Amino acid sequence: MAFTIGVAGKGGVGKTTVAGLIAQLLVERREGPVLVIDADPNTNFHQVLGLNVEQTIGELREETLRKIKDLPPGVTKDQYLEYGLQQCLVESNGLDLLAMGRGEGPFCYCAVNHVLRRYMDVLSKNYKYVVLDNEAGLEHLSRRTTQGLDLLLIVSDGYPVSLQAAERINALADELKLQIRKRFLVWNHLNNGTLSEPGRELIQGRIARTGLDCVGEIPRDEALLSLSLEGHPLRELPISSPARLAVRAILEKILKNEGGS
Repeated sequence: MAFTIGVAGKGGVGKTTVAGLIAQLLVERREGPVLVIDADPNTNFHQVLGLNVEQTIGELREETLRKIKDLPPGVTKDQYLEYGLQQCLVESNGLDLLAMGRGEGPFCYCAVNHVLRRYMDVLSKNYKYVVLDNEAGLEHLSRRTTQGLDLLLIVSDGYPVSLQAAERINALADELKLQIRKRFLVWNHLNNGTLSEPGRELIQGRIARTGLDCVGEIPRDEALLSLSLEGHPLRELPISSPARLAVRAILEKILKNEGGS
């Protein structure tokens, strides 16, 4: 059964970058292919991974509902969706990607969504790890797309609004009784060079109010910023990158606690 890691947080805190670094580091462990799922309608996970997406799950869903009455004889809706899902899967060296794409439109989606969820559950069993990049904010929780996770990492920087969002995400996960085994906070964009000790203590106090344990800190990384601005994938980030090293330490800590190597 795949070990599933979800990444969430307020927009702009580096959520997708953290998810991408985790995926890249899991690939480097060479324990089998990693499945990454871009659950953000503003699809951009493939860009940080250096992949091309030709069709999203949302587009497949819309196409199926438009063509459902015109399917060839003998071809069921389930068969059409299964074939389409395989077409949506972007395969790369050690890493496969599914992009969820846009939200739902005016059609009735219940039956189609049920079929898609079933096939995605089956598909995920072929992988040791699944990394889910969630939509920014809280909406993914109320729609229960963040469900059945082994681990949810909630990314935040040191700004109060980001930490408040992390607190709300954690509280809403409790309120909705989502099936998430463990939840942690990741403190991103830490600027050790300018953060005073009183400033650090203030932020750590705000972190405590989120109700989450902080599993690690990721420093501000100029190499990572330059890579992002130039539109290059994360695999081009130097091995010595401070952000990469920090995420690696977080991942190793998580997997060690889970009994991994």
